[in-house]
Amino acid sequence: MNSTSEAVAHGSLKCNGCGAVLHYVPGTRELQCAYCGESNPIISAVPHTAITAIEYTSFLKAVNELPQATDIKIVKCSSCGSETNFSGNEAAGKCGFCASPLIIQLGKGYHSLKPHYILPFRLNEQEAGQKFRDWLADLWFAPNDIVKEAKANVSLKGIYLPYWTYDCNTVTQYTGERGEYYYTKESYTVTVNGKTETRTREVRHTRWYSASGTVYCDFEDVTIPASKSLPAETLEALNPWDFVDLQIYDERYLSGFSAETFQIKPDDGLEAAKIVMDSTIESAIRNDIGGDEQRIFGYQNQYLNLAIKYVLLPVWVSAYTYDRKVFQFSVNACTGEVIGKRPYSAIKIILAVILGLIVVAAIILFIAYVKAQNEMRETEAGLQSIGMLCL
Repeated sequence: MNSTSEAVAHGSLKCNGCGAVLHYVPGTRELQCAYCGESNPIISAVPHTAITAIEYTSFLKAVNELPQATDIKIVKCSSCGSETNFSGNEAAGKCGFCASPLIIQLGKGYHSLKPHYILPFRLNEQEAGQKFRDWLADLWFAPNDIVKEAKANVSLKGIYLPYWTYDCNTVTQYTGERGEYYYTKESYTVTVNGKTETRTREVRHTRWYSASGTVYCDFEDVTIPASKSLPAETLEALNPWDFVDLQIYDERYLSGFSAETFQIKPDDGLEAAKIVMDSTIESAIRNDIGGDEQRIFGYQNQYLNLAIKYVLLPVWVSAYTYDRKVFQFSVNACTGEVIGKRPYSAIKIILAVILGLIVVAAIILFIAYVKAQNEMRETEAGLQSIGMLCL
């Protein structure tokens, strides 16, 4: 561990002016003292180069050779279910996600593996809090006092979550069928004003032809969570990430924030990435088959030039209580996307259902009225015709 790493780990990035600990300022490349305002620029000792991925097989070998450790405390929250890695002498505390008491158990993990890159926080705590309040205010069928109640008991925590990103080129051989539309005409009868009329219409059919071929796809930065701390659906919904500010890993960006090590192995992450890639590959197959419809019977993928990056991505996490229930939420500290649980107002939902039923009933009555009016006109027209014949 270099001197900067040790300084961050022990909270000793000291201010030259007053000796207080310096913290990273989101949206900048500076460390700042909260007491005297002294700022230190983050100047990397490593020359900035293009962001590149690491050859996958070599990286996987290095990970598999890491010795396992048994000194990682897996902290599981009894209220929201979040898990966080704790190390050192910390033995108790509150959940950083919802402020509930923690259940601490000893678990197996890996010795520290240095990430390749880090995406620094872009939104500070106040900006993330405003994103959260705006999100609450825009919720449909939410209780009227939710913004006020949530604001009173929210404390945000900044955390870097581990992710894997995968690059590769795929070669896919497939078999299927191409469907092409053709049309025929058919006759049918309708009754108009009591008279039967014969009309024609076009009917669509599909001819199917065998299809097979090879498609090629290129993938870059397929992003897969390596954390289990947040629900899988939350981690997925935090996508997409804006990697324009991705930096070579520098521990100084961690100052003032928490960070997790990976809990999902890279080979397990790759299997998840392949599922993500499959949707793009299937679209490429359908485009290659062509026609109006496509059937895919099967395909085989080859994954070439596979590479990986181990990155830390920034998230503001917290939870709020409403009506004695805990609702967790997260804010993508790069894009401002808010993902969270929310309460519903039963009264608003009932009123909306009643209003919907009234609208449907009004439409039905209007249609019935128009139909009755048309029938009356047809009857009057028929009576007038009979009267003219009598004359």
